[in-house]
Amino acid sequence: MTPFMGEVLGTMILIIIGAGVCAGANLTKSYAKDAGWIVITIAWGLGVTLGVFAVGSISGAHLNPAVTIGLAFAGAFDWSQVPAYIAAQMIGAILGAAIIYLQYFPHWKATEDPGTKLGVFATGPAIPHAFSNLLSEIIGTFVLLLGLQFIGANEFTEGLNPIAVGLLIVAIGMALGGTTGYAINPARDLGPRIAHAILPIAGKGPSNWGYAWVPVVGPILGGSLGALFHQAFFLGEMTLTFWMVLAATVVVLLIALAIGPKNQDAAIQASDEPTKARL
Repeated sequence: MTPFMGEVLGTMILIIIGAGVCAGANLTKSYAKDAGWIVITIAWGLGVTLGVFAVGSISGAHLNPAVTIGLAFAGAFDWSQVPAYIAAQMIGAILGAAIIYLQYFPHWKATEDPGTKLGVFATGPAIPHAFSNLLSEIIGTFVLLLGLQFIGANEFTEGLNPIAVGLLIVAIGMALGGTTGYAINPARDLGPRIAHAILPIAGKGPSNWGYAWVPVVGPILGGSLGALFHQAFFLGEMTLTFWMVLAATVVVLLIALAIGPKNQDAAIQASDEPTKARL
């Protein structure tokens, strides 16, 4: 299997488990309905663990454009491979979301709220506020990349690394996920959001494209900053790139702050009610 196919299949597995638990915990007449945030965060962590076990030896199991770009910035991954990895991750995320659509096929019609249906596929803010929502995604993905490098710097019994990575995802979800549903992965949000837009889901509403930039831009900035921060402060390899990415992050946050409440409200008018995002 090629690394490209490894990223496709690994990301597909991640979304099947992750979007699947969101569907089970939120769609009407599901036996798992109202299972709660703890169940959701644990399942996402297990989804990552399974994806890493599946393709870690094939592609490195990035499963996340923010990880791919962050590692490239830190010099741990070849920039020439970045476009193919991101394309594979997006394909895998769309396929995984389509499988969950089929898995819960009769439940879409039984579920009345369009926001709940969108929340199975994509994230959304608990309180819409562009600056805070973006900052939440930056912080969450910063911690993710930093944590991944902490894990990589330690020796584990063979086969335990994916479990450590999965526990990292659970911890981030429990600690930082309550604000935006912690996408911390552009493919995880954008791929299923595209699937939501194109699939014939009964009674669905809009796909909330006004918010969609946050779980793409935030994780890319946070992941890049996390990887470069580790390189600078833990490995002692300070680079100009670190300061450039930090400056870019500050500029984007200031732009988000300048958007203002009125534009923020307009950006989230994607359904009759706010999206009930579930990670």
